[in-house]
Amino acid sequence: MNNLADLLLIVPVFDTWAANRITKSMPISCLGDSIIGIDAAYYLLEGPPKEPLLSALGGSPLALESAIVEELNNLRAIGIKVHFVFDGLDYGTKDDPFGPSVASATKIATAFETYEDCMADQAIQVFRASGTPTPADLSQFLKKTLHKHGIPFTVAPYSSLAQLAYFARHPNQFIDAIYGPSELLLYGVDKFITKFRLAFHPHDGPGRGNGKKAPFNPENSVFDSVDRRSCLEELGRIPSEVFVDSLLLAGSKLLPAFPPLKNSNKGYSIRDVIALVGGSGPSVVNLCNQYPDDANIQRLNYVDRYKQAITSIRHHIAITMEGDIEALDGANAPSDVHDCVGQRLPEELNMYLSRGLIQSRVLNWLASGTILILAPYDGGDSKVFQDLVRVQLEEPRRIALSLLADALNRYYQRKEITTKFWYDPLYVQRMNIKDLLPSPKDALASWKKETPGLSLGSISFAIRSLQDVDFTAQTVSSQAKGGQKLLKTREEICANAVWRFLQLRGYVDRQHRLTVWGNVLDGMLSKLGYSLEQETAALLAIELLRHGVLNADTMFNQYSGAPFRGSDIDKRNCMLVARVACLGRLIHQSRGYSGPLSRHMLAYHSMISAVQASVRDLVEMSAVTMFLEGYVDRERDDWMDIALTLPFYDEDSCALGVLMLHYFDELLTREDPTSEYTKEEIKAHGRRWVVNGDFKASQEQAYKLWDAVYHGIKLAKEDGEDIRELTMWDDVDHWLSQRR
Repeated sequence: MNNLADLLLIVPVFDTWAANRITKSMPISCLGDSIIGIDAAYYLLEGPPKEPLLSALGGSPLALESAIVEELNNLRAIGIKVHFVFDGLDYGTKDDPFGPSVASATKIATAFETYEDCMADQAIQVFRASGTPTPADLSQFLKKTLHKHGIPFTVAPYSSLAQLAYFARHPNQFIDAIYGPSELLLYGVDKFITKFRLAFHPHDGPGRGNGKKAPFNPENSVFDSVDRRSCLEELGRIPSEVFVDSLLLAGSKLLPAFPPLKNSNKGYSIRDVIALVGGSGPSVVNLCNQYPDDANIQRLNYVDRYKQAITSIRHHIAITMEGDIEALDGANAPSDVHDCVGQRLPEELNMYLSRGLIQSRVLNWLASGTILILAPYDGGDSKVFQDLVRVQLEEPRRIALSLLADALNRYYQRKEITTKFWYDPLYVQRMNIKDLLPSPKDALASWKKETPGLSLGSISFAIRSLQDVDFTAQTVSSQAKGGQKLLKTREEICANAVWRFLQLRGYVDRQHRLTVWGNVLDGMLSKLGYSLEQETAALLAIELLRHGVLNADTMFNQYSGAPFRGSDIDKRNCMLVARVACLGRLIHQSRGYSGPLSRHMLAYHSMISAVQASVRDLVEMSAVTMFLEGYVDRERDDWMDIALTLPFYDEDSCALGVLMLHYFDELLTREDPTSEYTKEEIKAHGRRWVVNGDFKASQEQAYKLWDAVYHGIKLAKEDGEDIRELTMWDDVDHWLSQRR
């Protein structure tokens, strides 16, 4: 997936033709007082531009939120309201599930090589063209942005485009128009918007040159659109059925391109596809029969997949505003219509997905029976990283699946799940959910706490509250579910979800007392602070330590961007401090990053990201199973507030680690790297390395994080944990004290 068309898997040959022949532009004022349904994935590609260095740093965008809000505010100023729709569970068939992530990682590797050759501008262009982050990577970020600014959204059961088509055709007409890709034509949408072209007045006033935005000019703003009637007319008044079949066979997310089309080195146009379909009867089955010797048609089982695609279009699945699941023309839909799209999950679970309470990640695993571990941005070439995702993180995956399956019917509880990895697609890891003993559900059955006035469901509250023996005793419930009061407030729900998570990861025992690791976490937080960001950093540090990857070991020999100045001890020490700093957040303005890069630090960020995703899975499943099992009052509208209160939602980049590494390397260019003069001189340079960031404050954050992690490691050793190379940590702390 290396370009816009590949990322969306829309019909690129059609788009090329439509852009030149039938796309129309109209004044944006024509959309005044209307509600536009927006396909989130398409908007993330066609909307405000993303920072090109996101693929070099990982984490969340720095400037995208302000750009999105500005554009939507401009639309709102002329009376346009919007409703975003996100894809839900995976649908369609992925013939090469690892190909796109591997191709993107290859481009990122090329970009780093270009950067190391001192060709920064060229490197930025390659990073920009890498295809990462994908819309799926940014979906949680966009949901948070929309919720923060009061903009409604829905997560579809499967296809966002099918959901938008349902909204547009509903008798209550939830939306007046749709902004999205040409694949909407497959779902019966007759007209849609493809581009907002907003204009701005020249900025000649007193604010010119001070960074202020030019004022919006609605009179000169337009939007582009495509309509079905113009398409059919321009293509020779072909029947609508031929048009839909041609779009499908040209290649879409529902069906790969018809294999014989790829046999020509000259490529093919939409008219070529129409000629093929029209000359076969028109019948796609007859067309396939005309190529009995084409092995790819047989290998892809093309006829059956075409029939499934047509069925999923005619009877596509959508969620109503009330949370019910409906199939279009359900009275005539086959009984296995969900199998043509994806395996059906309970409607209640779809409702929680649609409101943003949970992501689709674990739901996809359970529905499809397959876990796909894709290549990370850096490529994931390190055996240490491959072992982390294959071995150490298998247990959290099992527990998350078991929690969810145990709250559903027995079919899911007996299901076998296979895991496949990008680096060895032929290797298959198998697990059976029922084999996980003791059952996580049974282990968590004693938690219950419905005390009004609970603090927010933070990690720090969860840890500190259990230090009170009397309070801890009150959290244990021996009552059957029917004898317990429902959890009602967001605080109660989040606190209980976090307590359950802490037990699952061994910070709390079955008697709800803190374990050694619980005390270590408490000690870290006492040094670091109690914000959500600091809690996340502290717990991830412990998780990395327990997985054996919070160290200064050589992990990514083949990658550039490691410390390269000074003695081996200097390099080792610099490496460890920088890796710890990767857990922190660069203090930065809402503008794109401009500063040093390191593929080595990006690779370490991939490890942090994988661990963070695994613990977020456990937190989400701990929360949603309380709803599914009837412990929580479901009559509510604070779904996203709950999701954002739970930990590990936001992911930081590796930028702070890169800056710390760069700082220590630069110190070693001076004769005395520990003198006050040298340190102040390099810190002054640091303020120029990151033009839009606060280098001094960010550096202080990194030092505070180091102190907390080092303190926690000493506590763990004192409490009997086997901390490898504690002496090294002592040496690094002394080394760092001379360079702060």
